[in-house]
Amino acid sequence: MKMKQLLPKFGIILLAIIGFASCDEDFSTIDTNIIGGDFILPDTVFSVKAYSKLMGAIQSNDQQTYKLGMYNDPIYGSTVVDFLGQLALSRNNPTFPVDSLNLVLEKVILTLPFYSDAVDDIEGNTTYTLDSIFGEAPIKIELYESNYFLRDFDPSTNFEDPQLYYSNQGPLFRDNLGELLAQVDEFVPSNESAEFIIEDLDTLNFAPGLNIELPIEYFQEKIIDQEGEDVLLNNNNFKDYLRGLYFQVTGLQQEGSMFLFNPDDAKITMYYSSDTTSLDSDGNQNTDDDGNVIRVLDSYELNFSGININTYTNNFPADILATVTSPNTTDGEAQLFLKGGEGIVTIIDLFGGDDNQNGIDDLEELRNNEWLINEANLIMYVDQTKVAGGSTEPERILIFDTKNNRILADYALDLTSNLSPIDAVSQHLGRLERGNDDVGDYYKIKLTSHVSNLVNRDSSNVSLGLVVSQNVSYIRFFELEDNLLDDTFEEIPGGSVVSPEGTVLHGNRSNNVEKRLKLELYYTKPE
Repeated sequence: MKMKQLLPKFGIILLAIIGFASCDEDFSTIDTNIIGGDFILPDTVFSVKAYSKLMGAIQSNDQQTYKLGMYNDPIYGSTVVDFLGQLALSRNNPTFPVDSLNLVLEKVILTLPFYSDAVDDIEGNTTYTLDSIFGEAPIKIELYESNYFLRDFDPSTNFEDPQLYYSNQGPLFRDNLGELLAQVDEFVPSNESAEFIIEDLDTLNFAPGLNIELPIEYFQEKIIDQEGEDVLLNNNNFKDYLRGLYFQVTGLQQEGSMFLFNPDDAKITMYYSSDTTSLDSDGNQNTDDDGNVIRVLDSYELNFSGININTYTNNFPADILATVTSPNTTDGEAQLFLKGGEGIVTIIDLFGGDDNQNGIDDLEELRNNEWLINEANLIMYVDQTKVAGGSTEPERILIFDTKNNRILADYALDLTSNLSPIDAVSQHLGRLERGNDDVGDYYKIKLTSHVSNLVNRDSSNVSLGLVVSQNVSYIRFFELEDNLLDDTFEEIPGGSVVSPEGTVLHGNRSNNVEKRLKLELYYTKPE
């Protein structure tokens, strides 16, 4: 629906541009090398200054997707991501069967499902294809009760703004751990479903994910025995009573594994049985064929609909860390680094120089020339001396306005925005182009509308941010704890927060002159 509304507006704008050109000036197409309407060679190229900076801590609560595990990037080293989840009651003031009906808490199951696609064969067997799994080496997962109280609102703003939590707060949360509830010594993501048997009552099946049993005694005391008490009356009381669960990850070797999950699908289910309350014709409880009173199985869920937080521990190589901590912001860099999560962002400044050495700023010269921009592209070559290629290369990158915390004009005009995330917005944000050896060659970002606005509408030439993205359709922005670029760069797109991957690109000062970052322009000039 949104895209259908954009088409008429785009058509009106295009007609207005054509009408303006035909009424006020005559335009001529210069040697644009157009064959069959395709732009082959650019009319001109402009140098672009770019460098990379360490993001620092990022807001990691209120995400639509969370991570858990250890990811060992071939370029950027290991990243360990823990998860703190605030539990909530699925039903306020729950009532469980009373003691006279012999309630027995049978099992307590925690499940964090992977992203997966399920297909059933003709015999009813289900096969799962996993998505968003990184690595396949075992990790250790410990699950603790958290004693840290998570606030909904920030007291420093007189409780008017939501409380933000950041990716560097792991030490604070780990200093407030309570009882160890469960431990998985060697966890490896698998596409196998999980099965739990409640003897004589039921067999429970769960889709692939982190599916583990939790201690019955703990939840008997913490939940079942609290029936009718104020701590279960509502979620405000409950979130102060049981403050959350902390999932702590330890890599067992240099490699590891990590998975993404949707907190809306994560839950703890308590399964309990009790004697039936149904009576036979004699007024006695119904019995089975052996004369035993029939027991029925029921359940109650605790969900993760409260505050959820990812915390990060990065182990960046010393040489990369030195470059992104103190980049050359005046001249740009030879290499550009991109890393998702609590990672690395590249800053791009279009124009601002004097390429033809005529004493006039490039952008000002373009404005004076009154060129009509037909197409503008950034071609960003992968540094194949650093990047090995294959599945660890991020398929998508995203460019955005760092000053105003928003995507560019070209994003809204992309007719592929309704496709699945891997292909969405690919006219503006081209997917990674790979060679026959599956090694990434380059990304192509089309900036026609953005550059046209700079040249023909005197838009502000703000610094642009470039990040890897797990999902270019996820464009909500999240806070950086420490602002970049003299406090004019305050937020980062959510698709970058989610992504664990990274890459290296040729910068504007690369030793490989042919692969240096440049802006390619195709234009029409007035006669």
